[in-house]
Amino acid sequence: MPKKLFEVDLNKTMDQQTTPGHNRWHPDIPAAFSVEPGETFRMECLDWTDGQISNNDDPSDIKHVNLDRVHVLSGPVHVNEVEAGDLLVVDILDIGTFHSHEWGFNGIFAKENGGSFLVDHYPEAAKSIWDFEGIYATSRHVPNVKFAGIIHPGLIGVAPSQEMLNEWNRREKELVDTNPDRVPPLANLPTKDSVVLGELKGEEFERVAAEGARTVPPRENGGNCDIKNLSKGSRVYFPVFVDGAKLSVGDLHFSQGDGEITFCGGIEMPGWIDLKVHVIKNGMEKHRIKRNPVFKPGPVMPHYNEFLVFEGVSVNEFSGTQTYLDANVAYRNACLNAIDFLKTLGYTGEQAYMLLGTAPVQGTVAGVVDIPNACCTLALPKDIFYKNILPELD
Repeated sequence: MPKKLFEVDLNKTMDQQTTPGHNRWHPDIPAAFSVEPGETFRMECLDWTDGQISNNDDPSDIKHVNLDRVHVLSGPVHVNEVEAGDLLVVDILDIGTFHSHEWGFNGIFAKENGGSFLVDHYPEAAKSIWDFEGIYATSRHVPNVKFAGIIHPGLIGVAPSQEMLNEWNRREKELVDTNPDRVPPLANLPTKDSVVLGELKGEEFERVAAEGARTVPPRENGGNCDIKNLSKGSRVYFPVFVDGAKLSVGDLHFSQGDGEITFCGGIEMPGWIDLKVHVIKNGMEKHRIKRNPVFKPGPVMPHYNEFLVFEGVSVNEFSGTQTYLDANVAYRNACLNAIDFLKTLGYTGEQAYMLLGTAPVQGTVAGVVDIPNACCTLALPKDIFYKNILPELD
């Protein structure tokens, strides 16, 4: 087994761990440990909310979750000999659950506390608990389905440079300033509330807490990309912005549908991940990988071959207004069309919505060239259901 370099106690929050992780991006967060290129190691992770969600039928913990706490990450890892301008190559060797915690959760956040992709249709909080049996997940809250998960880190990334961090904060504040009272907000700006910064203390803690970028969105450093195919067997090429790279990981998912549309997305869980790191010197310039990571998916995929595919186009579902090649609107309509169909099978809208967020559904941008409508699709595996879901001929 790879050497365990970051260990967690599931009965303690991240700031109470023997080696605390962090929940902000900043170049000055100290490394939790260092490794050599070519080294293999294991990191344990708490769930992204830092243990705020309980295994029960009450969604009030989802409704009132403290989103300033998320995401709690394990790390950072300083990789020796790695410098800004290199590529950090990260192999995801394996990922798994804790035997003492073989369940996860999904939820729809309330509009006033985070919201979701379909927030204007589902503004109230809801929760589903999913039980694990080997590679399969089932839920007492979304009955009559069983599917194989693709366990993956929703969030993995490297530290930004100070210049990059400043640019993130500038552009996101500029966006928020266009509609500062919007609910939910257009972006989550730095806040000192519920900050965890490893072992930083005193004035340095205060400075970094005031500047540190929230981990909520994906950015140039990777981060919260929520790519379900970034699973075991994958290799990621990260552009490096600070010496040592300062790699961090967390937000593990047992399974997820493309888009992570409920926001409290996928099946969230604590667990462990085995990684191996290498370096390509001057790789950012050599391979022109400068703005975002590149990855090679692993060979592990659930074996679903038959799908019912729902289309959506970029026409606003409330007003009927034509938008111009808006893939966001098109994918929203594909999701809503799938939910409407699932209602005919006896699911509530909330159950159907959470199913699309957790099962390995496949989202695709089918076309963004045929003006004025973009077309997106959502492919629902038919074999995850206990009964045939295909419409039958009269």
